[in-house]
Formats: sequence, structure tokens, C-alpha cells
Amino acid sequence: MRRLTLPLLSASYLSLALILALSLWRNGGGWGAGVAGLVGMLALCFTFHGLIGRALETEGLRKEIDQIRQAHRIMLGQMEKLDARISEIVSTVADDALRRSEELSGEVQMLEDLVQRMSQRLEERMSAPPVHAATPAGRHSAALLETVREALADNRVDLYLQPIVGLPQRRTVFYESFSRLRDETGRVMMPAEYLSVAEPEGLVTAIDNLLLFRCVQIVRRLAKTDRKVGIFCNVSSASLADETFFPQFLDLLAANRDLAGALIFELGQAAFDSRGAVEARNMAKLADLGFRFSLDKVVDLDIDFQDLARSDVKFLKIGAQFLLEQLQDTDEGLVLRSIPDLAAQDFSSLTRRYSVEIIAEKVEAERQIVDILELDIQYGQGHLFGEPRAIRDQLLAETDPPAEFLRTNLRTNIRRRSRMVG
Repeated sequence: MRRLTLPLLSASYLSLALILALSLWRNGGGWGAGVAGLVGMLALCFTFHGLIGRALETEGLRKEIDQIRQAHRIMLGQMEKLDARISEIVSTVADDALRRSEELSGEVQMLEDLVQRMSQRLEERMSAPPVHAATPAGRHSAALLETVREALADNRVDLYLQPIVGLPQRRTVFYESFSRLRDETGRVMMPAEYLSVAEPEGLVTAIDNLLLFRCVQIVRRLAKTDRKVGIFCNVSSASLADETFFPQFLDLLAANRDLAGALIFELGQAAFDSRGAVEARNMAKLADLGFRFSLDKVVDLDIDFQDLARSDVKFLKIGAQFLLEQLQDTDEGLVLRSIPDLAAQDFSSLTRRYSVEIIAEKVEAERQIVDILELDIQYGQGHLFGEPRAIRDQLLAETDPPAEFLRTNLRTNIRRRSRMVG
């Protein structure tokens, strides 16, 4: 349409000029007057056309400038709001960083207090009178005890993890943690070897503390990689009953209660059945924080499941071979010797009624899997799925306790104790 406007206006201007020229010619002005009128009228029309076009162009330009100014004001307003928001975010981040720093400082202080108490208790144990060494057995126990003390002092305590898989897919869903001590030659000592001398001297509590500290670090590291894997951490009844260490343990776990779903404490069936009021009360405190429990070393399937439910025991580890040896054929079908009035395949349903899952441990052969699956057991553990493996040296170093745990005076006391025994 704009393309036709100028030709149409030009035609209109020409028509007006012609009309004027004809009027002048008819009124006796002659051809000269008519041509002059035609030219003058065309010049006048195009002059007014230019002036009006320039005015309209100027007005349009002014409106565009006003729009640009308005957009500029809006942009300045948005920039002011953005600056205020950024300032608010910076302030929030700074406050959050300060809060986290204070929380971290408090946790570090708590760990330092815990380690100091551990060191003091170890020193007290190490300054105790030497084990009677008049007999070869006594001399061996004394030497073994000294090896355990030196391993603790020199931080020769390794963390081993064994997978616990879901059945039948055999995908790792948990790990069980084990502690292994190394003597000065690097030989690995199994718990069956050193617990006999460590328990009477109260050193099991120190081993449990170190194991717990490292388990917390491992779970925290797994959480960073978004791996939904839990860790079973063994804890002794001595640690649960220790009124010196347990409050510090509780503080450590309270500071890490976000890991409650991934950290399961494990103790033997005999220790659970013989627990006293102190152990039961401390287990309840852990349960209040959201932590769960597991029983292993199960030798009796006639279990008080209501007691398990009250104590927040969520897992029951039963040896695969022991479980299969409990199976017995009767006229009414397959039952368990310990619970003859219950069908064997209903045992797992009974435990789940109390929110307890069975883990078949010590699975060594494929032939055991078939029977385990027929009993509707959903978890398995054993060398068939993976042996306990030491975590890498680099990761082990990241989970080491604070250096204060290896204080110089502790090592001095150990060496002095060694000379006394010798």
C-alpha cells in the first residue's frame, strides 16, 4: 500500500495543477499563465508534501526515542532488582558458609574430644600390669597383646568390605565392613586371632571406634557419588555398654544422622540376647536417631521377633549351610527344626511381618542358591558373591582418624610396655 501512496499523491498533485492551469487559461490568462500555474501548483504541492512528510518522520522518531527511553528505564529497574537479588544471594551464601563452618568446627572439636578419650583409655589399658608370662601360652598372649597395641598405635588397622547382594539379580545393595590388624611385618591378623587378647584389655572398643569412624567416611564418600549402598558396621556389646565412649559416639552419629539410612550396626545374636539395661538403652538412643540394627552369628531360629521390632533390628543374618541343615521333611511338608509348626517357606514372611529381612550369609556354592531362593530369601552374602577386600590405600588414608590418635606419648608408652614384657 505504501508503494501506491506516492504515485497516487503525485497524480492528485498533477490533477490539481492541471485544474489550476485550465482555470487560468479559460479565464483569459493564456498559455503562459496556464503553464506558470501548473508549475507553481506542482511546486507548492510537493513542498507541502515534503514538509508534512518531514513532520511525520520527526514525530515517529520522537516516539521511537520515547520508547527507547522507556525500555532503558525498565532495564535499569530490572538491573537494580537483579543487583539486589545478587546481594541477597551473596549474603545468604556467606551466612550458610559461616553456619557450615561453625558446624564443621563443632564436629571437629567433638572428634578431637572423642580421640582424646580413646587415647586416654588406651594409655590406661597399656599401663596395666603385664599379662602373666610364666608359661608358653602366657608369653604368646603377652606378645600378641603387644602386637595388637602396636598395630593400634601405628594405625595398622585396615578396613575390608564384602558385598551383600540382592537375589536373584546379585546386584550389590550393601557392604559389610571388617577390621583387620597388621603386625610390623605386614601380616594380616584375623579377628579370631586377636580378639581373645583384645577383649579382656578393653581394646575392642578402640577397634570399634576406629571402624565406625571409617565407615562414616566411606558412607559419606559413597553418598557423594549418589550410590544408594548401605554399610553394615560391627559393634560390640562392650562398646554399647561403655559409658565413657558411647556419649561421644552418640554425638558423632547425631552430627551425621543424615547417614542413618545407609549405616546399619551389627552385633551377634548371643550379645543381643544377653544385653543389659545399659546396652538396650544405648541401642534405643541410636534408634531414635534413625539408625538400624542387624543380628549375625544366628544359631537359634526360635526368635522373639517382637523383641527385634522393639529394638529396631531390621536384618537377620543366618548362615546358608546352617539354614539348609535346619530343613526337615515331614508329612505336612518342609519345616524348620527350630520351628516345626511353621512351613519353611513361610519363615521369611514371618520375619517381614516384623519388618525384618533375612540375609543368607556364608554362601559358598551355587547349589545353595536354589534352596535359598525357594525360601524366598532376598539377600545373600558370601565368597560366592565376593570376598572381603581391603579398600584402596588412597581411600584408606582419606578415612584415617585425626593425627592426635597417634600421639607420640602413646607410642612411647607402647614401646615402654614392650620393653617391660620383654
